[in-house]
Amino acid sequence: MKARNRSLKIVLFISLLTCTYHLTKGQIGISQLIGAQLNTIQTAVPFLTIAPDGRSTGMGDVGAASAPDVNSQHWNSAKYAFTQNKGGIAFIYTPWLTNLIPDINLVYLAGYYRINEKNVVSSSIRYFSLGTLTFTSLGGIVTSQYYPREFAMDAGFSRKFTDHFSGGVVFRYINSDLLSGQLTPSGDKTNPGTSFAGDLGLYYQNDILVGENDAQWALGINISNIGTPISYSVDADKTPIPTNLRLGGRFSYNINEYNTISFHADLNKLLVHTPGLYAQDTASGDLILIRGKEAPKSVVLGMFQSFYDAPGVDRGNGTYSVATEEFNEITCSLGAEYLYKNLVSIRSGYFHEHSAKGNRKYLTLGIGARFRIYSLDFSYLVPVNGQNNPLANTIRIMFTIQW
Repeated sequence: MKARNRSLKIVLFISLLTCTYHLTKGQIGISQLIGAQLNTIQTAVPFLTIAPDGRSTGMGDVGAASAPDVNSQHWNSAKYAFTQNKGGIAFIYTPWLTNLIPDINLVYLAGYYRINEKNVVSSSIRYFSLGTLTFTSLGGIVTSQYYPREFAMDAGFSRKFTDHFSGGVVFRYINSDLLSGQLTPSGDKTNPGTSFAGDLGLYYQNDILVGENDAQWALGINISNIGTPISYSVDADKTPIPTNLRLGGRFSYNINEYNTISFHADLNKLLVHTPGLYAQDTASGDLILIRGKEAPKSVVLGMFQSFYDAPGVDRGNGTYSVATEEFNEITCSLGAEYLYKNLVSIRSGYFHEHSAKGNRKYLTLGIGARFRIYSLDFSYLVPVNGQNNPLANTIRIMFTIQW
């Protein structure tokens, strides 16, 4: 079993390392020529997209417009401006891909502090460990051992512009040390990949009356991880980081003074180049673009081009629909939360991703309890496409202090 886990880690690890644009471009192009439909978007540091907290993940990974809390840094930092507390700190621990490997985990620490009525500062640290990788010779002798890991540190500022509208910015440093100085197959020494990135968010909320009861609706938009691509050696191709557009809405209804229910919905789209369809020229051996677009040189151009650069889905009549494939790249999250006396919460949600773009489909369940300034939240993920799914049995545990 130990050898099997080690082999699985190596396979997973190598798959992360080989996600360069040119390699992926060729592989996907060739696979599509022989009839495969899978055309996922490849990015570096995908750990940045893992939803960290125990509250939003209990509601299907929603957060663009959910009620402001300590973990707004990940979802939409603009929400901090509407928090009711002076400050708060949250610690979250997530064992990751436990169905495959026992020692991969994500640790997340977030906090905020209200400077005055309108301005809030915030920060978070995300640490992703891929466990221990041990390589042996054919004779079973240990030749090397290292500890691949990635982390991100950020600081944010949010401001309330009006009684209903706010904005937020986040600046982030990313470090991805996957090879710990090991040599590539070509003999080049590897280095940790680094990137500087930022988030931009807007948030709007308003109180209304539904019948004789109070209610609130909210909208949020956040663009996260706008930053430089990553490379692990001097001569290696650079891979973009997961720049993401998130749109969301929320409706909260106070049933009475003790009971509140809220409904949430989020849409997400990676603002990253979709690999085109390539074929190999029989004379020169070069790859030739058949459909789609070449990878852009600029990060900003890539963000705009991501809305129309897909090679398209075969309509069956010799034509291809780019709009259909771009639509397939949008993931959808739906969630609901029941709150009793602001003390006990029960949550549920659903996350959907198209089968050609990753095929993540799962239900989520969550509970939360609050006592004075402390709260504890727990979420559990249930894949709808089988318990053999690598995400099966994923849990998140969050401890929060707000004062």
